[in-house]
Amino acid sequence: MLSRVDFAHPFASTVKSFRTASGKSGRFYSLPALAKQHPNVSRLPVSLRIVLESVLRHCDGERVLPEQVARLANWQPNAERTDEIPFTVARVVLQDFTGVPLLADLAAMRSTALRLGQDPRKIEPLVPVDLVVDHSVMVDHYGTKNALDLNMKLEFQRNRERYQFLKWGMQAFDTFGVVPPGFGIVHQVNLEYLARGVHMKGGLYYPDTLVGTDSHTTMINGIGVVGWGVGGIEAEAAMLGQPVSFLTPDVVGFELTGRLREGCTATDLVLTVTEILRRHKVVGKFVEFFGEGTASLSLPDRATIANMAPEYGATMGFFPVDDKTLDYFRGTGRSVAEIEAFEAYFRAQGLFGVPGAAGASQASGDIVYSQVVTLDLGQVTPSLAGPKRPQDRIELGRVSQQFAELFSLPAAQNGFNRPAAMLHTRHQPELGEPADTLAPEKATPTPPGAPRFVAEMEANKPARAMAHAKTEPPSHAVQKKLTIGNGDVLIAAITSCTNTSNPSVLLAAGLLAKKAVEAGLKVQPHIKTSLAPGSRIVTEYLTRTGLLPYLEKLGFSLAGYGCTTCIGNAGDLTAELNEVIAQNDLVCAAVLSGNRNFEARIHPNLKANFLASPPLVVAYAIAGTVLRDLMTEPVGFGTQGKAVYLGDIWPSSDEIHALLKYAMHGKAYRENYERIATEPGKLWEHIRGVDGLAYTWPQSTYIAEPPFFEGFALEAPPSLSAAVRGARIMALFGDSITTDHISPAGSIQENSPAGQWLLEHGVLKADFNSYGARRGNHEVMMRGTFANVRIKNLMLPPGPDGSREEGGQTIYQHEGIGQGQTMSIFEAAMRYRAAQVPTVIFAGEEYGTGSSRDWAAKGTQLLGIKAVIARSFERIHRSNLVGMGVLPLQFKAGDSWESLGLTGEEEIDVIPPADLQPQSEARLVIVDPDGDRREIPLVLRIDTPMEVNHFRAGGILPHVLRQLLSA
Repeated sequence: MLSRVDFAHPFASTVKSFRTASGKSGRFYSLPALAKQHPNVSRLPVSLRIVLESVLRHCDGERVLPEQVARLANWQPNAERTDEIPFTVARVVLQDFTGVPLLADLAAMRSTALRLGQDPRKIEPLVPVDLVVDHSVMVDHYGTKNALDLNMKLEFQRNRERYQFLKWGMQAFDTFGVVPPGFGIVHQVNLEYLARGVHMKGGLYYPDTLVGTDSHTTMINGIGVVGWGVGGIEAEAAMLGQPVSFLTPDVVGFELTGRLREGCTATDLVLTVTEILRRHKVVGKFVEFFGEGTASLSLPDRATIANMAPEYGATMGFFPVDDKTLDYFRGTGRSVAEIEAFEAYFRAQGLFGVPGAAGASQASGDIVYSQVVTLDLGQVTPSLAGPKRPQDRIELGRVSQQFAELFSLPAAQNGFNRPAAMLHTRHQPELGEPADTLAPEKATPTPPGAPRFVAEMEANKPARAMAHAKTEPPSHAVQKKLTIGNGDVLIAAITSCTNTSNPSVLLAAGLLAKKAVEAGLKVQPHIKTSLAPGSRIVTEYLTRTGLLPYLEKLGFSLAGYGCTTCIGNAGDLTAELNEVIAQNDLVCAAVLSGNRNFEARIHPNLKANFLASPPLVVAYAIAGTVLRDLMTEPVGFGTQGKAVYLGDIWPSSDEIHALLKYAMHGKAYRENYERIATEPGKLWEHIRGVDGLAYTWPQSTYIAEPPFFEGFALEAPPSLSAAVRGARIMALFGDSITTDHISPAGSIQENSPAGQWLLEHGVLKADFNSYGARRGNHEVMMRGTFANVRIKNLMLPPGPDGSREEGGQTIYQHEGIGQGQTMSIFEAAMRYRAAQVPTVIFAGEEYGTGSSRDWAAKGTQLLGIKAVIARSFERIHRSNLVGMGVLPLQFKAGDSWESLGLTGEEEIDVIPPADLQPQSEARLVIVDPDGDRREIPLVLRIDTPMEVNHFRAGGILPHVLRQLLSA
């Protein structure tokens, strides 16, 4: 970054001054000044102009060329997208699941530098890096006031080796900071604390921009910050001074009009937006919100919509800066000086105000978008999404009907492959008796005929007991019978970053809980209820408003500050519940206020997972089943058996707004975040890491030196052919294969390759932790690749009923021992590698949907998979595959592996052009078992010249390391 005005800069004349309300002046690269040379600048979408400012400021004639500035300044809304944007960010933010393997890569780079006789200090982040430890807490204890304390103690016990490694990173790198466990979710910490609005270096001001190693980094778009999620390997490059390279995007303008109806929440709105934008196919595009409806939304509502950009597929869901942004900065404790600089800077750039809204600096008609989508906020209705994808919105009144319809549909149609008769076999008792006098099977009524199954549990100690406890219950323990059935809610979680930054929906949950308790409603104790806010501030305002005790009475006690249920850290159910579900193949449910509900993510035994607003999470916990229509049937039966309907306990907007003042208290925010340095917590203070510039790599099942630099030399190896010849097919996948399918984050199964490896290395099943926590060890993660218990490899033949086998299995095709046998993908991969046979994967639409999970690409590479051929890719995973040296290739319109009749027995050649031109045509050669050859064209999805360089170097990591060591 330029720390002074360099008059050799080709756009030095655009450096101007601005003045704050207090009279302080600052210099900046002026977009209005650039518009005098390129008039089109003033018509660019706001988000694109902020990217343009970075390109302008970093134009040095080497990494950023003057013609790249000019091309972006003259962006056209519907031009062919062939130009590469070198975007240099102001900072990088990490969460611990993705941050630990990134730190392991940096440590491996330093170890490599030492082996080559180089100074390890050459490996140092060049921009500020903040890691927030938020993904490691699990909901083992819940429903009690000491659940938080007990869960955090378990968290530190399980993750000590990881935290020791982070402590080493804090002292080894000057620009690497850590927010310890227990402060909140990375995105809310980013909103409330890390985001500065504008930065200043050497007297030069520039806007806050970033990339983060979590897909939902986009939540920061809610306060006008340009940033998005990338894989850890891209974040590493950004940390080490590399521009984030991406194709010039389309920008979709999303106009919001009108006002939300009474009873509708930000969650209902974001699920509607997600459904609409998935339909408009915005993958790889910027989405920018404008209009009077946008201006009317509170900042937390905007952040909620921005958060779910990965769910609707966009790179960003951007909201311009306006007065509500400034109000949010004041309410969260930013200083007067930085707020004044923030406002003055954005006004000077002509970027202040929501386009198309009264008082905005520009009307929407002045801005050109690639396309415009419109939503009247008054059309939004109460909704959930599920049972397997966040874009599958269901109106509240149709949830029970939709569940019944999906029950017997095949998985390809989002169904559960169950016989319809299982839902309608016998009569069920009448409703209407008091819940506290009913037998458990009557307390959670389901549609007529739904069968229920008995689980015997220790009285007064159901799932609310320690799920991880290793001791047997005492022999004299009283047993009671509990019945569960299809559609029963077994997990109800107020969790994740989507909603726990939003006071309106959290206060609504508290108010609903208060009314429910006063009406005599209860939650059955076998339902695993939890409250995991994104910030300590949440529990402060829930306490100050007197609402937390009511949530606690319904079981929603504070379980942790972090990403719990939504990342797969819900903790286990009791053994009795698991046994009944497995024995009877039940389709039970989780309801959570998160953003992800992919298969096996929440819990491996819960097949139906629904996203909902926090008040609806509480309502479904009370109802106990998703088979009850909450729009027409009682939520439950309270005092003296009185039927209580959702409308009886749903809070009004006036009630919520009356309490919002307690949620924005600047002094409380400042005092909370000052504790990161002064009072990080005794558990964190007791962690001791090793010292030194290079890590010592002790024996550990959590942290191991990654193998990506084995055989590394300063001289780049000769560029080898990228062609793949004589490959075998590892898997044939359908649509919507997520990064959760490819690289799970949740529990490790004992009989999986990763579980077996841990057992062989002396780790007890109770200490397996999760795949997410084990990401610092490649031995675990490569064994966990394609190990999701719900993934379906369509190479395997269907069963007699047409259903497909689930789990990471394949049919080994190479000649010799094992040919034709079904085995784990890991075992087959090791056999193929030993025989020096490359492998490929075929897939359908939206391959790699979901989290920015670099291990989905790293694991693919370590398994020896050389190419992935799909009908379409999600943005982050495609980029990560390139970054790891795996070819992503896309079928042309009309082609698919199904249309080609592939069975998995074929041999495959993939032949890209020798010069690897971005998005050029490659050839797929298919050799059938009888020797017939077919050839079809593919699109090479190496999208930019920079990605070509990374691929030729064997991946982005060796490419960057060579640059650093030869500098």
